[in-house]
Amino acid sequence: MTGILYFGLLYAVECFAKERDYEVEYIDDFSAEEFSVKEAEEFIKTLNIPVQYTPRDYQLDAFIHAVRDRRVLFLSPTASGKSLIIYLIIRYYQHVANGETKFLIIVPTTNLVSQLAGDFADYGFSAPGLLHGITGGVAKQTDSLVTISTWQSIYRMDKKYFQQFKVVIGDEAHLFQAKSLIGILTKCENAICRFGFTGTLDGSKTHKLVLEGNFGPVRQVTSTSVLIREGHLSDFNVKGIVLRHSEIGCREVARRKNYQDEIDYIVTKTERNQFICNLALSLKGNTLILFQYVDKHGKTLYDLIAKSVSDDRKVFYVSGNVQAEERDAIRRAVECETNCIVVASLVFATGINIVNLRSVIFSSPSKSRIRVLQSIGRVLRRSQTSTRAELFDIADDLSFKSRKNYTLLHFMERIKIYAQEKFPYKIYTVKLKDRK
Repeated sequence: MTGILYFGLLYAVECFAKERDYEVEYIDDFSAEEFSVKEAEEFIKTLNIPVQYTPRDYQLDAFIHAVRDRRVLFLSPTASGKSLIIYLIIRYYQHVANGETKFLIIVPTTNLVSQLAGDFADYGFSAPGLLHGITGGVAKQTDSLVTISTWQSIYRMDKKYFQQFKVVIGDEAHLFQAKSLIGILTKCENAICRFGFTGTLDGSKTHKLVLEGNFGPVRQVTSTSVLIREGHLSDFNVKGIVLRHSEIGCREVARRKNYQDEIDYIVTKTERNQFICNLALSLKGNTLILFQYVDKHGKTLYDLIAKSVSDDRKVFYVSGNVQAEERDAIRRAVECETNCIVVASLVFATGINIVNLRSVIFSSPSKSRIRVLQSIGRVLRRSQTSTRAELFDIADDLSFKSRKNYTLLHFMERIKIYAQEKFPYKIYTVKLKDRK
């Protein structure tokens, strides 16, 4: 309607024209920058990054690609070191602009504001006044070189505010489909360089095109299976546990024929919650239980575990009602433990780094590719005490006659995801008995 297309979709226009023998006329220079591997390596040496953070080959490649193309949507899975790639990009443009370029990094949660700032400090970016983190109640205006903000904190700011930024980076960019987030990027008119980072895309064409339009074409940094094979992530396997419910329960759920009614039945089922509790208590090492519904499921699971656990084993509870500072304190506490249980809502499943989780339990069914892979990412990081990890995917067979229930079908979708990601998996069936 406007005759305007997102710059990140230029490649799609070129493909469209080529297929139809249309001629494309360029009235500006869209060619890539020249930036060699040697130049990149020489520049990185000047940063004096601590040796333990020396860029891996794929991180170096992503950095070079970012400088050359100026707009990229990086598909970068958990523990691939995307914060280091972001750091290299920022330091490079700081260098070429003699410190005159201002940077905006947008993240989805307050935890990620402090976490990314901490990562930068580890790499050597710790001088006063260089970085400003914005969360609720923090001043928006700053003279700092780098601004890290949640999108919720700045999306109402006017266009003039965003014109100061020449480079914009979106972390966890799969969340940038929301109208307010796209509005932020639209107002960043002076941001020639834009880079999105995400561990997962949801597979829909619309989602991919919206993100590519705002950031640029997708480029895969590496894959989870490669990181596992090269020893950067924990060895990983999936145990799918299908709970076969009683005929009475199957008939009741089939009669309702409603997805939400099925979910309500599952998460409030006493025997099912007790099974999850017993499973968590039987596992050794730090265990994360992820739930979706706070009041009717998460609190129930926490109470069951808390009253059954031995005195020497700690149990933590995290939901959206827990303040960000407390969530971060719990994250740090868990990293000091070797045999605790964390009962957490899905707020704990996106972008939170915990390096020594041994097991994760999916207690709430989902078929979202993004949610599944983000949740798995919490358990893949290696540590001195954790080099193997496993997922227990709890599914529910409430099939009645020829009808398969919703959540069982969702489990089948998750199995497809595991197969696509080359995660080894086995499926076990457990008969769930109703209490008399």
